[in-house]
Amino acid sequence: MQNPYFFGYGSLVNRRTHAYERAHPAHVSGWRRVWTHTNLRPLAFLSALPDTPSRIAGLIAEVPGGDWAALDEREFAYDRLSARDQVTHTIGGTPDIQIYSVALDKHPQEARKHPILLSYLDVVLQGYLTEYGPEGAHAFMQTTDGWDTPVLDDRHEPLYPRHQILTGDERGFVDDALKAVGATILQPD
Repeated sequence: MQNPYFFGYGSLVNRRTHAYERAHPAHVSGWRRVWTHTNLRPLAFLSALPDTPSRIAGLIAEVPGGDWAALDEREFAYDRLSARDQVTHTIGGTPDIQIYSVALDKHPQEARKHPILLSYLDVVLQGYLTEYGPEGAHAFMQTTDGWDTPVLDDRHEPLYPRHQILTGDERGFVDDALKAVGATILQPD
């Protein structure tokens, strides 16, 4: 029996943030990324929401033995849903592929608009630059909603637990991409 896979579309695209070695670029149809605000987490985080015409790039990775415990803990605010028939990949066969999504009923209207951590976005875009190059990282920006969410510049003291060191070129790419979407950058207190 073939092991299941997850479809990552945010920080899981950055292979430096996890130990799932059998990972491959892939695309999912019928989903769109959005910056999510819930009362479940104190910061904005990425989710994928159903959106029929959309198609987003990401990474699939094998979950050895179907042991989802560590990944489910990492993705604690999400529901894990089947995306088998929506993912295009090159691994052959039809493995079980799951995607993490925050259900709409967990997006309360009264949820405080939490900021995006720059250290988190750095990790995400570093992953897209590595897997898909600048064009793929630009596509990430274009296929993600919610850029009106302020970005907290925590690079000097990263709050994101899986933060990575970026090269000067990667840092410049992220900064330019945020300017292009008109993002508001907040400085730490």
